[in-house]
Amino acid sequence: MAVSVDLIDALKRCLRAQDLTYRELAVRIRMSEAAVKRMFSRRAMSLQRLEQICEVLDVGLAELSAEASRGRKAMALLSEAQEQALVDEPTLLLALFLTLNRWREDDVMGHFGFTPAQWTGLLVKLDRLGIIELMPGNRGRALTARNFRWRADGPMERYFRHTLLSDYFADPFDGEQDALLLLSGSLSIDGVKQLRQRLEEVAREFDALLARDATLPAEDRVGVSLVLAQKPWLLQLFNPYRRSREA
Repeated sequence: MAVSVDLIDALKRCLRAQDLTYRELAVRIRMSEAAVKRMFSRRAMSLQRLEQICEVLDVGLAELSAEASRGRKAMALLSEAQEQALVDEPTLLLALFLTLNRWREDDVMGHFGFTPAQWTGLLVKLDRLGIIELMPGNRGRALTARNFRWRADGPMERYFRHTLLSDYFADPFDGEQDALLLLSGSLSIDGVKQLRQRLEEVAREFDALLARDATLPAEDRVGVSLVLAQKPWLLQLFNPYRRSREA
């Protein structure tokens, strides 16, 4: 009996939620890694194989069916209220960051001063806000797209501009993993549009690297923040030298 594509997609999400790689799964179900990858890429497997993988994940068929039926599209944007809740409670923002970057609970306990009860409480709050889904084993599955964006001039963007931006630029960018490029010039409207497209490409590449490295242990990764910005702007210190325009 063939398994539906929705169930296989749901199974892939459960694998990600448990940070179980295809290689690890292959060992557990006595298959080659290539065969497992092929099975998921073709989205074709037998019911017997599905049940075997569910047993490895400790996920029942009813639970998997419920996950498949949800099948909702990941959020590309949070609501105003969701963003405001994160701004109001920084530990919630941290919990979301760690969940999106697939930190295991034992890594969280080892790097941050949360008790297990406090960590569970944060995940419950994110679940109630509709930002993550709390799954068995105290695992959080993000309901946002991996590359979701903050709302334009929303609570988080305003918080970054007014509070975090000065902190971000406070220290020199002189470390091995640092980079700062300050560029200015005059471009045509078409040139501005092309530059915007390139920035979007860099953002997508950043997201792809995050996805690639998400399965690495926490100690093998560093938190990185990338600020990409452009707008028509002239330094205020130039203003006194501009010729005033008569109406």
